[in-house]
Amino acid sequence: MGYVLLGTIFNVPNRWLDAIIRLVIIVILVTVNTLALTYIERKVIARIQARLGPTRTGPAGLLQPVADALKLLTKEDLRPRLADRWAFELAPFLVFVPVFLAFIALPFAHDWGIRFLDLGLFYIIAVLAVNIVGWLMAGWSSDNKYALLGGVRAVAQMISYEIPLVVAVLCVTMVTGTLDLRAIIESQNAWPLILYQPFPAFLFIIAMLAELNRQPFDIPVAESEVVGGVTIEYSGIRWSFFQLAEYSALFVLSLLFSALFLGGYAWPGALHAFDLGWLPAWIPQLILTFIKTSVIIIAMMWFRGTFPRLRIDQLMSLAWKVLIPLAFVQLFADGWVLVYRPFGWGLILGVISAVLLGIMAWALGTRFQQLSQRPAREERVEYVRQLMAGRSS
Repeated sequence: MGYVLLGTIFNVPNRWLDAIIRLVIIVILVTVNTLALTYIERKVIARIQARLGPTRTGPAGLLQPVADALKLLTKEDLRPRLADRWAFELAPFLVFVPVFLAFIALPFAHDWGIRFLDLGLFYIIAVLAVNIVGWLMAGWSSDNKYALLGGVRAVAQMISYEIPLVVAVLCVTMVTGTLDLRAIIESQNAWPLILYQPFPAFLFIIAMLAELNRQPFDIPVAESEVVGGVTIEYSGIRWSFFQLAEYSALFVLSLLFSALFLGGYAWPGALHAFDLGWLPAWIPQLILTFIKTSVIIIAMMWFRGTFPRLRIDQLMSLAWKVLIPLAFVQLFADGWVLVYRPFGWGLILGVISAVLLGIMAWALGTRFQQLSQRPAREERVEYVRQLMAGRSS
């Protein structure tokens, strides 16, 4: 009725008005989410590091993200003289817009969402993969060797960790038999899928950190190595697009994890448990979605303030020598169990996944212990010098 009234007043077709309203909702959600997560992360990391965080701008520092946003909007927008103009200016949009589009298919409650798609999970994974092009364009077009190195690192890292991420999602779709996010969520109304698939859940978390370029996988933007990576030549509003994309993707992937492995709004029994007549069911569902998503986001912030940055060789070794082989073992094991359906197949799935999780923990411990025992860089350089001096003599 409201659509009909507004469409009559402004002489706009209802389907166009519906699209405009949904677009406005996404823009408001993305903006408020970024401001809130910026403030929360500063406070969380400050607590971990025994600091106070923002305190001066606004009550308890609440207006600090707003002040930062105003500064970025009014800051001068510079471009290197020899940069590729079109690629340089379009790259931030290719980084942010795919994350913006991913909000369309996210279910916040049973009847709350922008659009409910039958292939919603496939749509989100496919759209999020597009921002790899934006990172490469930003690094190549900046006419800066550090930006180019950061862009190449970002592409190598994101492609490498896209494989375990997709395999983890495939395991979920095999167990639930659907790509519809609402169907996946409601299939976990009794038990969350993380009990059956703990290893894919861990794969998703690790790959999510790598896709977001967050600690300990922030190598593409490491200040000590590439000075800032692809963002080194960006300023003002264009730089803010990268930050906007990071925090928006953090929210999207955290919500997606809660939907795939924690049951989203439907667990435990929340789909019908609060059907009291006087209380709309979407209210507790939204609260449950918010709580689960917030737990994952806080965990990501905790990782940032706790773990040291990996080296590039450790990063790639972790993906190609540990995560990807074990991910395919999990995929084949799930396929065998789901095809033959032996007695207690759900328990078998959980045991296999837990065993693979233990193997991965052992492999990681052994691998990083070996890497930590390698001689320091200065010792290796001196050894090479002595070796070359011996050959020349």
